[in-house]
Amino acid sequence: MKAKPKDDTKPAGPKEEPKKEPARPTPAPKVITSSIDMKLVWIEPGRFQMGSPVWEKGRFDDEFQHEVEISQGFYMGAYEVTQEQYRQVMGNNPSYFNSAKVGMNTDNFPVEQVSWNDAVAFCRKLTEMEKDTGRVYDLPTEAEWEYVCRAGTKSVFAFGDSLSSTQANFYGDYPYGGAAKGPYLRRTAKVGSYKPNAWDLYDRHGNAWELCKDWYGKEYYRESVAKDPLGPTTGIGRVLRGWSWLGGAWLCRSALRDSGTPGVRDYGIGFRVVVRLSPRTP
Repeated sequence: MKAKPKDDTKPAGPKEEPKKEPARPTPAPKVITSSIDMKLVWIEPGRFQMGSPVWEKGRFDDEFQHEVEISQGFYMGAYEVTQEQYRQVMGNNPSYFNSAKVGMNTDNFPVEQVSWNDAVAFCRKLTEMEKDTGRVYDLPTEAEWEYVCRAGTKSVFAFGDSLSSTQANFYGDYPYGGAAKGPYLRRTAKVGSYKPNAWDLYDRHGNAWELCKDWYGKEYYRESVAKDPLGPTTGIGRVLRGWSWLGGAWLCRSALRDSGTPGVRDYGIGFRVVVRLSPRTP
């Protein structure tokens, strides 16, 4: 009897599934628009030098220069919140420079005479209005504000080391860095009246002070964490940035800091908002 030939065939095992590439996160849209027609621009994370070097003309001693990391991207309003947008959310327009005062339609002028408390209330109400989107509106931290104001620059202003009132709304008799004297409007101007910075954000210098989330601390920069600083945990005033229509160019520097109590209102104080992908506290 003949032996059966040896069967070297191995039993078929389970088929190997082809390896799948890990899903790539969907990139954030470059621009989003709110329900009140507010344009917000996506800001990538990054590092920058916050504050001013000791040689910068007009600097104050609370501008200690230090490196800061913004570790997560977020959206920031391309413009200051306007009078019409504020009216749509809050039901009123507190601005001193309104249509009756200025003699023209001021719907697209920045809202002013708002306090920090008012701005926070606006953000909360707009968040509630858009709760189906999952967006949370807030004020920028001081670090986020300066990061976006500089837009990758290391100069005194987003436009270089000089500033004329043809580039921003301030007291044009007092330019900076050898720039020529220019017009002085003696009031706020329609948002977007001047050239944007490199990241397509408008009116980062002058026009209206912009409220930030942080408490102000004169020595905070010397003790601040480098990653996503949130400001002191307590204080008397909340941070104001960017200066306003009332004052010389040296006050509109990217590094200049100011503050006001949470309830103070002024015809130079406005704000812009951010939408983040994660919350910032306090």
